[in-house]
Amino acid sequence: MNVHEYQAKGLLRAYGVAVPPGELATTPAEAQEAMRRLGAPKVVIKAQVHAGGRGRAGGIQPAASPAEARQKASEILGMNLVSHQTGPEGKLVRKVYVEAACEPQRELYLAIALDRSREELALIASSEGGMDIEEVARRTPERILRVFVDPNLGLWPHQVRQIGFGLGLDPEGVGRLDALLAGLYRLFVEKDASLAEINPLVVTRSGELLALDGKLNFDDNALYRHPDVAALRDPEEEDPRERAAREIDLAYVGLDGDIGCLVNGAGLAMATLDVIQLCGGRPANFLDAGGGADEQKVKEAFKLILRDEKVRAILVNIFGGIVRCDLIAEGVVAAARELGIGVPLVVRLQGTRSEEGRRLLADAGLDLQPADTLREAAEKVVAAAKRGRG
Repeated sequence: MNVHEYQAKGLLRAYGVAVPPGELATTPAEAQEAMRRLGAPKVVIKAQVHAGGRGRAGGIQPAASPAEARQKASEILGMNLVSHQTGPEGKLVRKVYVEAACEPQRELYLAIALDRSREELALIASSEGGMDIEEVARRTPERILRVFVDPNLGLWPHQVRQIGFGLGLDPEGVGRLDALLAGLYRLFVEKDASLAEINPLVVTRSGELLALDGKLNFDDNALYRHPDVAALRDPEEEDPRERAAREIDLAYVGLDGDIGCLVNGAGLAMATLDVIQLCGGRPANFLDAGGGADEQKVKEAFKLILRDEKVRAILVNIFGGIVRCDLIAEGVVAAARELGIGVPLVVRLQGTRSEEGRRLLADAGLDLQPADTLREAAEKVVAAAKRGRG
């Protein structure tokens, strides 16, 4: 789960990480009053959307007076902000953050991320703050510092020193980084975060370390332990299909291809996406119907897939371990008759009661293509999607 910048900064502040003072505003008048209350000679009006690249897209504007803050907020609120992270469809700006401006002496990058391959936490830092870290890694990989922390042992002082001196901080600055990283690390662990990023982390003229921007991602599976974090969810920032899927206990992630996928099991779903790509196709989604899939879930899954206007073909790939293939087949038949699926459909059923499932599909007289292997299913659905594009 992602949160807005202003929400991330509230959590950072609670854990002892210094952030500039700021207030949320949803109207130009509120932005004007926010600047008056802050008492800062200059502020920055920042669009609050779940995407990076806001500055280049016109979503971050300075203001030197309350009247100018009102004017800048009126320009940003209601805009459709398009950046490299939003995609061409953009995101509607519904709120802005009015934050006291500062004059940084240096801009750094600092983050804690979960490294699943090492089963450790990665401290990532760079002297090239304020830029996309991916671009820094591509152009100057030697400027990316990585230190790995065993979560069973926690963060050690020598690891902080390695990061601090690697960033070129003086001993006093390293001491400040020690306090900041202690708070950031505690936030990451205690709130079950998957990413805690500060970009830029600025060094002020007085030598203070200040989080000028903040991004926090949290593990959805741990939100039950953190109702305070779960309450920060902004449904308007989420893909409506993913929101609908969560309500009916389906795991769904929208992608940018044109082949809809209905699969049971996350591992099989990932393998299905890989094989579709291998065969020259582009998946439109990740959809794991789970081990308890039944007729109703299959129908709801088809509804989700068909909400995507880009879909040119659909692949149903089911391995019946816990789930019964004949129940899936009943769901496919019901969905086809109720929804009137208007795109080519390829169905692969293997495992528990798969023969009965295939028989049900054959007897229903549906316009679909059966497949025995994953490779065969992928080749058929890719060919169908290509015909649909034509």
